[in-house]
Amino acid sequence: MARTEGNRAATIFDVARLAGVSHQTVSRVINDSPDVRDQTRERVRKAIKQLRYEPSAAARALVTRRTRTIGLIAPGSADYGPASIQRFFNEAAHAARYSVFTVSVPGDSAGEARSAIESLLRQNVEAVVLVQLDVPTLESLRGLDVGVPLISVSAPGRHGDVVAIDQYGGARAAVQHLIDSGYLDVIHVAGPPDHPDARERQRGWADELADAGVPRGALYHADWSAAEGHRIGLELTVIAGKTAVFAANDQLALGVMSALARRGYRVPDDVGVVGFDNIPESVFFTPPLSTVTQDFAALGQLALRRVLDRLDGDETSPSPPPIPVALVVRASSQRRRGPAGDTPADADVTEQARAHETRTG
Repeated sequence: MARTEGNRAATIFDVARLAGVSHQTVSRVINDSPDVRDQTRERVRKAIKQLRYEPSAAARALVTRRTRTIGLIAPGSADYGPASIQRFFNEAAHAARYSVFTVSVPGDSAGEARSAIESLLRQNVEAVVLVQLDVPTLESLRGLDVGVPLISVSAPGRHGDVVAIDQYGGARAAVQHLIDSGYLDVIHVAGPPDHPDARERQRGWADELADAGVPRGALYHADWSAAEGHRIGLELTVIAGKTAVFAANDQLALGVMSALARRGYRVPDDVGVVGFDNIPESVFFTPPLSTVTQDFAALGQLALRRVLDRLDGDETSPSPPPIPVALVVRASSQRRRGPAGDTPADADVTEQARAHETRTG
């Protein structure tokens, strides 16, 4: 019987790892499929011989098996964005009569992501979807031959096959609104520096200020929690009536607003605040929070459509354009207009975010 180090029987994944190919490619070689390059076929056969691998009936059938299952890999957190993407992708898959196997990775690392992919491939999934993994991990997986479609739900970038929401345009719309409201010192409380969505929101903040001729305000990096927003809010240098905070998500905005209230600053008269995500609780903040809303339902459907297109043999079409977002204006960024004590109504005023071309260089 075939053995590996530790006296363990070799598997198709061991062969694939040694040959530097996917387990589906190994299966194609076992089944004498013609769509394998000669050089690759020879490398696989050498790995099979070296490991003394004996193909099982399951391995021989793997190349043609259709299971109607999709693997989904997500960060091990309960943050609103990833949780919403998982929910709506599962709903879209269920409507298409597909099952979803979900694996959470406890940290952002290429090794953990590769292990998660391998565990899903052992379940014979037809495709793997990656939800909001960090940039170094996505870069390490780009171009990885796993033998099934590998789709990333993330901000656009050099991360292979991607479906996305327009984080950049949403950030620009939020900052433009703050500038139009008279705030000329716009601070950004950003998400983790390696998170693709956080990077796009930070880029939109910087570009909108530059195009408006407004000096760039302070930049702070944090995780996505209200606790981190509160910590940073206690440190902010505030110019009353001129400073505003664009927070990378609503939880950060909540923490900032709590810290500002503790310091005696009024929102929005002294400091304007805009968040990102439009979580259900944002309308109940004090004051209600202006924020950018994302269509996670459309994103889930788009991700599934991309998977199905790839399964149908579409290997060449580019990634679809990002889904537009909308700015929801509430009291946190609207100054008082009129007699003391009068404030604008808290009703939502939705503005479609402007479309911005991605600038390079």
